[in-house]
Amino acid sequence: MKNTRRSFLSKAAVLGVASALPFQLKSKPKQKAIPSLEGRNVLFVYGGWDGHEPLKYKEYMGEWLGSEGANVTFSDSLDIYLDAAVMKNTDLILQIYTMSKITKEQEKGLLQAVKNGAGIAGWHGGLCDAFRANVEYQYMTGGQWVAHPGGVIDYTIRVLETGDELTDGLNDFPMTSEQYYMHVDPNVKVLATTRFGSQIDEWIEGCVIPVAWKKGYGKGRVFYTSLGHNLSHITEVPDAIELLKRGIKWASASKYEPMEKWVQPKYG
Repeated sequence: MKNTRRSFLSKAAVLGVASALPFQLKSKPKQKAIPSLEGRNVLFVYGGWDGHEPLKYKEYMGEWLGSEGANVTFSDSLDIYLDAAVMKNTDLILQIYTMSKITKEQEKGLLQAVKNGAGIAGWHGGLCDAFRANVEYQYMTGGQWVAHPGGVIDYTIRVLETGDELTDGLNDFPMTSEQYYMHVDPNVKVLATTRFGSQIDEWIEGCVIPVAWKKGYGKGRVFYTSLGHNLSHITEVPDAIELLKRGIKWASASKYEPMEKWVQPKYG
């Protein structure tokens, strides 16, 4: 067939479109699926300071966990951590036990279960202001509350763009609650942060503190968010409660999925 200028231009146009297609059709990598709680054995331990509403959280979380198909065991005593059979068969520990004290034996049972592969997740003071005298416990959780300047105030949560499935599709959001100033393990993957102002303590103006993170301890997955002083503070903010629920599901998969690896945390 005789090549004409028209046929040449037509072929060139087709080739140009074809070569451009891979770039035009390019999309961001598919996010990993959030693990399911279906069939997971969850131990919910509650108690400590009543101001953080452990009973209200027990009712709310118990109903949600049941709707997700989890098998839930509740305990209002830290002695449950001494029960080797229960701890061995637990996939996930949820704890809301602000302040209080834990014995060496109770702590050993908890830490060993996580080292062996049970996940642990929690929020606010129920996880990272429990057992202030126990540094190995804090080594596991990855952080410890030290202050909340001003008490319940208005502030903003920044959700980091880490490509993580726990934050995929979530946006920055305002909070009215306690803004936790924390001492944080640098070996965590930070998912969200908050920036402090000078309204209460001028010397911390501009300081950025992690709000939510995930990490490992032995073979166990650890998830924490500092949000949730009261139940209503977190449940009334859709992105806040969604982040917590995703973190709980992620932590439940320690025994079933490989541990993630990361090198440098991003504090924002």
